Amino acid sequence: MGGASGTPPAAFQETSLAHLIDPTRKWYNNRRLITLNAWIVLLLITSSTTGYDGSMMNGLQSLPQWESAFNYPSNGNLGLLNAIQNIGALAGYPFAPYLSDGLGRRQAVWFGAAIMCIATAIQTASQSVEMFIGARFLIGFGNTFAANAAPMLVTELSYPTYRGPLTSLFNCLWYSGSIIAAWTTFGSFKINNSWAWRLPSLLQGVPSVIQVLLILFAPESPRWLVSKGREAEALKTLAYYHADGNEQDPVVQFEFNEIKAALEFDRTVAANIGWKSLIATPGNRKRMRIIIAIAFFSQWSGNGLISYYLSRVLNEIGITNASTQLLINGILQIWSFICGLYAAYAVNRLGRRFLSLTSAALMMLFYMAQAICFAEYSQHGTVAAGHAVVAFIFLYSSAYALAFTPLVIAYTVEILPFNLRAKGLCVMNFVVSLALIFNQYVNPIALDALGWKYYLVYVCWIAFEVVFLWFFVVETKDRTLEETAALFDGEDAIDQITHKAAAHDVREDGLLEKQSS
Repeated sequence: MGGASGTPPAAFQETSLAHLIDPTRKWYNNRRLITLNAWIVLLLITSSTTGYDGSMMNGLQSLPQWESAFNYPSNGNLGLLNAIQNIGALAGYPFAPYLSDGLGRRQAVWFGAAIMCIATAIQTASQSVEMFIGARFLIGFGNTFAANAAPMLVTELSYPTYRGPLTSLFNCLWYSGSIIAAWTTFGSFKINNSWAWRLPSLLQGVPSVIQVLLILFAPESPRWLVSKGREAEALKTLAYYHADGNEQDPVVQFEFNEIKAALEFDRTVAANIGWKSLIATPGNRKRMRIIIAIAFFSQWSGNGLISYYLSRVLNEIGITNASTQLLINGILQIWSFICGLYAAYAVNRLGRRFLSLTSAALMMLFYMAQAICFAEYSQHGTVAAGHAVVAFIFLYSSAYALAFTPLVIAYTVEILPFNLRAKGLCVMNFVVSLALIFNQYVNPIALDALGWKYYLVYVCWIAFEVVFLWFFVVETKDRTLEETAALFDGEDAIDQITHKAAAHDVREDGLLEKQSS
C-alpha cells in the first residue's frame, strides 16, 4: 500500500472508459452538461454554510457589539460557542447515512437544509447566549444530513471527466461562505447596534433557503436508483445528462453496466453491508485507515488557530485593531479560496498523492517559520517579526488548500464503494467534528498558556503527517468512480467490474452490427 504507484493495472488500461469519451463534449458547449453542472453547484453550496460559520464566529469575536451582547465570553464559554455546532453535528451522525441511503440523496439534502433554515432564524433572533448556543447546535445537526448526502450526489452525478474536479470543489466552496462571512462582519462592524452581529447570522441561512426551494427538482443519483431496483430511471438520468438522451451511447452503457457490476460485487463478493463491514475486509480497513487519518489531519494541522482564533493570534503579535483584524481575515479567505480552486482544477493533472505530499511538506515548513517569527516577537517585540507571521499565515493557508481543502471529502467518497459511501463519509465527518471540538476547546487555552511554543506542537504533528501520507496515500486519478472504489480490493475486483462493463459493450456492438447487416 505504501508509496503506491499511480500506474493503472493492465486490465484497467484495456477497459477504461477514457477511449469512449467524446473529446469535443465540454462543460461549456453542451446544454445538458451545463444544466447538470448547475444542479451540482446547488449541491456544492452546502459547504458554504460550514465555511460561513467558522469565519462568522471568527469575525464576531472582533465585534464589540457581539461581545457585549453575550457578556464578553471567557475562554471556556468561547470554546463552547464555537464547538456547539460540532456537538450538534455529532448528534446527527448516527442518522444521516440511513436517510441518504434510505430516502435518497436529494431528500437528505432537503431535510438538512430545512433544519438549517429554522436554526439560522433562531440564531438571528437570539436574546440570550443560551438561545444562541441552541441555534448553533441545530445548525450543526441539520448540516450533518446535507453534508453527508450532497458530496455523494455530486460525485455520483458528475460527467466522468469532471468528477474529480467537481467533487474537489465541494470543500473548496467552504471558502465562498467564509469570504461572505468575513466581509459581512467587516461591513457590519460599523453598525452601532445588535444588527452588527444579527445581519451576519441572518445571511448564514441563504444557501439553505435556496436548497429548500430547488433541490427536489434536481436529478437523483443513478447509483442510488440502481441500488433500489429503479434501473430504467437510472439509465434515463445518465442518458439525459451524459449523452443528450441517447440511452445507447457507449459512455452511458459503460457507466450503467459498470454501476450494476460494482453493486453486484459489493453485495455478493465484498459483502459491504452494515457498519461492521467498514472494517470487515483488508480492503475496507485500508480505506478506513486513510479516511480517519486525513480527517484528523484536516483539522489538526494548525489550521484551527486560523479558522476560529485568528483574532487571538493577531493580538499575540501586536495587531490589535479590530478593523485591521477583520480586513486580514477577509483577504485571507479570498486567498485560500483561489488556492483551493487551483488545486481542484489540477487534481486530475497532478494527482491526489502529489498534491497531498506537497501540501503537508509545505505546511510543515511554513508553520515552522510562523513559530520562529512568533518567538522573535514574543521575546524581543520585533514588529517586523509580527508582520512576518501574517505573511507566513498566508503561505501556510495556500499550502493547506493544495490538498486538504479539495481532497478530504473528494478522496473519501471516491475510495468508498457505493454501499459503504454514506457510512464511510459519516465516519469521516464524525472524526472531523471530534477533532474540531478538541481544537475549539484546547486551542485558546493552549495558546494562552504556551504562546509561540504551542506552534512547535503542530510542527511535530505535521511532520508525522508527511510520513503517514508518503506510505499510505494511493493514487486514484484516471479511474472511474467504480474502479477507484474497487482499487482497494485488488486487481481481481477491478477486472470483475470493468470487464463486465466492457463485455456488455462488446455484446451490444455485436448485436448492432448483426442488425445493420
